[in-house]
Amino acid sequence: MSRLRIFADDDPGTVLFETTDGAEMSAELGKIGVTFERWRASRPVAAGASQEDVLAAYRDDIDRIRAERGFTTVDVVSIAPDDPKREQMRRTFLDEHFHKEDEVRFFVAGSGLFTLHVDGRVYEVECVKDDLIAVPDGTTHWFDMGAEPEFVAIRFFQQPDGWVGHFTGTDIASRFPRYEKA
Repeated sequence: MSRLRIFADDDPGTVLFETTDGAEMSAELGKIGVTFERWRASRPVAAGASQEDVLAAYRDDIDRIRAERGFTTVDVVSIAPDDPKREQMRRTFLDEHFHKEDEVRFFVAGSGLFTLHVDGRVYEVECVKDDLIAVPDGTTHWFDMGAEPEFVAIRFFQQPDGWVGHFTGTDIASRFPRYEKA
């Protein structure tokens, strides 16, 4: 289940706000410029579906987001719990960073945890199947796919190097909870 929790950035032990309601999540995240939506496939997507089949199932929403935000490239990434590079991939974006373009991800299957650091608050967003999150460029955040990652996600890019992380060098991400799937 999708979930939003908000903390003060100096107090990871106290949850200031929590919800699993999609409309509340969208409204609260909208206050900091983050888009949160839920999509439905236009046709069933089978486990192991090809990139083409996944993209076709969400074509209308993909085309809308591309037109609204100017994305030139869309792809599908899939991570499994037995991937030999899973630990390395997890570590890649576990520290606070930002990107020079919007980071937009749609979860076709599985889940992941986006944690945003904005104006003295930490917004922990658990994204699951059917969730889209759009984090504006320049927003400091980190992403945790968990110790046994399992997800299929559609990614959107404006430039080939847009997803490169620019790390802040702070240790804030290590002070907040890591992703533990229920």
